[in-house]
Parts: sequence; structure tokens; C-alpha cells
Amino acid sequence: MAAQKDLHFAAVELARIAVSRSFGEKFWCRTQGPLHLDRWSGPEPDIAVVPGSARDYIGTGHPKTALLVIEISDTTLRYDRRKKGPRYARAGYQDYWIVNLIDKCVEIYRKPTADPSAPLGWRYADVAVLSPPATIAPLAVPQNPISIADLLP
Repeated sequence: MAAQKDLHFAAVELARIAVSRSFGEKFWCRTQGPLHLDRWSGPEPDIAVVPGSARDYIGTGHPKTALLVIEISDTTLRYDRRKKGPRYARAGYQDYWIVNLIDKCVEIYRKPTADPSAPLGWRYADVAVLSPPATIAPLAVPQNPISIADLLP
């Protein structure tokens, strides 16, 4: 795998900071760590927010659920939309975001829905595309919105 470009790496850190602020101390904002979706799938999203802290997961395996999953996309935009998105939908993840570095926006995917015509048989029924100066509140902490500008480099 090729090394991350500086833009991607900076965007991951900016998103981690913004999301950590929104969720607070009772949640772990994991960066580029595996999620256990099923026996055959363990993607490593750029950001995954799970309840608790890193210590809570020692010896228990990788998390099987996440309250928010974020992919930072430039060269992987198509893959994140067409491959990873359906996997997260199939796993029941309610809140999936793509920080789209190409178009300088954030794509919000919600309401996983079975759809035989979609890749892997799943898709998100609600899709929104937001640009600065908009804000978005994670479903798990609706009282703590995040500025789209804070998610973009």
C-alpha cells in the first residue's frame, strides 16, 4: 500500500480532533483501526467512534459496532462509496461520513437499507452532501454539531 499523502494524513487528524470534541471523553475516536464487521470483513476506517476508551477493548477483540464511521477520501472516493459504504450499511452502522477531499465537502450516509440492486445488497437511504459553512450533528450526540469546515483541511 502506498504511503499516505500529507493532505490525507492532515485531514484524518483534523477530523479526529473535531469528532473527539463533539463526542467527549466517554468515547474513543479510533484512527485507522480495524472494525470486526463479520468473519470475512474487517475494514480499517480512517475514523471510528466507539463507546468507552482504548482500555475497554484490550483482550476483547476489535469493536463490532461504531457510532460513527468516517472515511477520508481523495484517491479512494469511488471505493469508499461503492464498496465500503454497502459493507457499513450491511453491518447496520447508522452514521457513515465521507470527507470528500476532491470536492471539499462531506457526504453523510444514514438509514442503512436492504436493496437487492445495490452493491452487496445494501445501501443508505438518506444521503446528504454538505459544504462549509454548514454543520452536522452525529446521530449519537445530536446536541454537539460539528462544523464541516473543521473536517476539511
